[in-house]
Amino acid sequence: MKQVTLLLLAVGCLLMPGKGRAQEFLISGRTLDIHGEPLPFTTIRVGETALGASSDAEGNYKLRLPAGRHVLTATLVGYLPATRTVEGSGEQRLDFVLRADTIRLQEATVRGKSQARQLREGTYQVSTLDVRSAASRTTDLGTLVNRTAGVRLRLEGGLGSDADLSLNGMSGNAIRYFIDEIPLDIQGEGTTLTHLPVGAIERIEVYKGVVPPHLGSDAMGGAIHIVTRKEKQNYLDASYSIGSFHTHVADVNGLYIFPRTGIIVKPSIGIKYSRNDYTMRAMELWDDAAGAYLPRDVKRFHDDYFSLSAEAEVGIEHRSWADAFYLSGGYHQTDKDLQSGSIQTIVYGMAERQEKAGNIAVRYSKRDFLTPGLGVNILLSHTWDKSVTIDTAYRKYSWDGTYIRTSRNEITGGARQRRHYDRPLTIARLNADYRIKEKHHLNFNYLLHRSGNRRNDDLDEEFVPSDDVLAKHIFGLSYNRTWLDGRLAGNLFAKDYLNHVKAGQKDLSWITNSDEVPEKTTKHYAGYGAGIRYAFGEWLAVKASYERAVRLPLAKELLGNGVTIYANLALQPEKSHNANAGIYGEAEWNGRHSVSYEANAFFRKTEDYIRAVLSESDGTIQYRNESDVTTRGAEGRIGYRYGDLLSLSANATYENARNMDPLNEEGKPSITYKNKIPNKPWLFANAEASLALPDLPCRGSQLGISYFYQYVHWFFLTWEGYGSLDSKARIPTQHLHSVAVTYTWGKDRYHIALGCDNLFDSKLYDNFMMQKPGRSFHCKLRVYIHK
Repeated sequence: MKQVTLLLLAVGCLLMPGKGRAQEFLISGRTLDIHGEPLPFTTIRVGETALGASSDAEGNYKLRLPAGRHVLTATLVGYLPATRTVEGSGEQRLDFVLRADTIRLQEATVRGKSQARQLREGTYQVSTLDVRSAASRTTDLGTLVNRTAGVRLRLEGGLGSDADLSLNGMSGNAIRYFIDEIPLDIQGEGTTLTHLPVGAIERIEVYKGVVPPHLGSDAMGGAIHIVTRKEKQNYLDASYSIGSFHTHVADVNGLYIFPRTGIIVKPSIGIKYSRNDYTMRAMELWDDAAGAYLPRDVKRFHDDYFSLSAEAEVGIEHRSWADAFYLSGGYHQTDKDLQSGSIQTIVYGMAERQEKAGNIAVRYSKRDFLTPGLGVNILLSHTWDKSVTIDTAYRKYSWDGTYIRTSRNEITGGARQRRHYDRPLTIARLNADYRIKEKHHLNFNYLLHRSGNRRNDDLDEEFVPSDDVLAKHIFGLSYNRTWLDGRLAGNLFAKDYLNHVKAGQKDLSWITNSDEVPEKTTKHYAGYGAGIRYAFGEWLAVKASYERAVRLPLAKELLGNGVTIYANLALQPEKSHNANAGIYGEAEWNGRHSVSYEANAFFRKTEDYIRAVLSESDGTIQYRNESDVTTRGAEGRIGYRYGDLLSLSANATYENARNMDPLNEEGKPSITYKNKIPNKPWLFANAEASLALPDLPCRGSQLGISYFYQYVHWFFLTWEGYGSLDSKARIPTQHLHSVAVTYTWGKDRYHIALGCDNLFDSKLYDNFMMQKPGRSFHCKLRVYIHK
């Protein structure tokens, strides 16, 4: 139990490096093959001790040792071990060069492969986006995700607006977000992809349909997993961009390792601001001279957005008692003017929303914990999350900024409001992975997600304060196995969900259904699934997966936000049968040409489908259940590369989500039976072409040129069964063209990028037919300093 004792003393070890630490020295270097190419995830062991390290994705490693003589051995399956002897007390560099083991090479496991390739060769349907390669030209992670097969990210306006993600037929809150395997709302409920500093992110993993149990999720349609940078070298990455509509984005992140103690510090900060004053086209405004409403182009006048995201992590790695131990803290703030409701015919001129969140966390990981083959990851965090919506103006605005005085507030039509929400969040996670043998292992995951929901109002005397609680306990157990030298892989898993709700709010019972449910409820649900993959070779592999999934309602769906979203306390969890099947492969020839492809089909049969229902009279939303929704669809992607010079790719997605309940809520035949789910794109595609010209105009530099195209087929805004064909509201077919030029020089230290979105200034729409910005430009400057 020595490891347990040392874990309890970890904080003291961090803050008080004793005399023993002064006798340690630091070894660092790289693991390479005989051609000088990095060998990632190589294990370095120190004699027969428990000390050791593992190289990162770039082949870099660091290891702290007691003063004296040590024998270090680097091992990687498929390669012969390399042994080096080191002796001394000062900082030293030691590289390992491993030669391929021609006898055992075909037994090589995925340990030497990139993480993206490991995921692709797994049993789950997952796409991996390399953020690092696009960091110089990208200011928003959402833009990258939106170009992925099967994914549509839909905004209600410009920078900082509310977003809705659609993934293989499921959308909105059915998709869960994680950062380093932890729910993203650890940074506050309002944190989205657009808030995160691009420079701090390594890659994004998009899980479609079936979500692996180790993420501890009750996601229904998939998950977005954001992975931060993991390299262990001192660096500073700073960027600033300026763009149309008075947009400014600044990111700074870095890493520093103190030589004497080995303490690692990882700070990150991101600031974003935009006035979002883009033109709204053909808005109906009253014309006194004509005595009628006439279309006119006007600018948004009350849509300022500011966000601040700051994180700092301090810890140590490669100790006998811990592979990693980190303490972290963060602060996140968002100030947002509210320009309109969820539909653009409802205009606000003074309403605003402010959000502030702070969080602290501790995480610990250890391989061979207590027994060989057992790895554990433990996290405990708490978030203080507060928001306030201010709606005190008795006015009704038009799009030209004029208004008339009224006797009601702007958003809800009631009394003046200063509505506070306090949503403290506690997350605890335990993940244990036991590798029985090299080819099969067990994984257990437990996640506690407890959020409060305290609300009050400073001004509205009729508002009834309340204190609600939502607590989820999610258990997951999976078994993973490979056969036939890794060509065949499979897994089985089970999930258990325990959901506790304490709903204190009782007002507006005719809307929220608070009189139909008890104040406290605790319910249990179960899920299960399996996946399989068989590789015929690099050129062809097939995979399939299935999950009986359960998704518990989020706090804002069940309890509302007190202003623009009404509570629905009778809302039921979604339950679905999710199935996926696909093929993928790649081929290379002549040493420079390569083609990759993938094609997937998916099926979702969902009970109690949770859908946002919009009130066109006041622009508010309430989430409700649709008893039976069936989704069928397919997606495909193809890519071509010519060395590092040229890259071409294209993807397309078809989704057919329909209401399959023949009866309406009153038990009568439903007019929407077999209708497509409204306000959801069902056919869309993306294409991309990138050209990289090295040593132009000078040696060591690179000029990059990229072109992006996006297509979205028209779709109905409301149920297609309502009204006559001529009167049905449609969101029209859209074509989006964008270009970017990037120049890099100084050994990848300096970067400048120029970009243009919506090149042809097309009239584009998004969620609930909200107009998107027209043509815009941006310039990004980036400096990346590293040892």
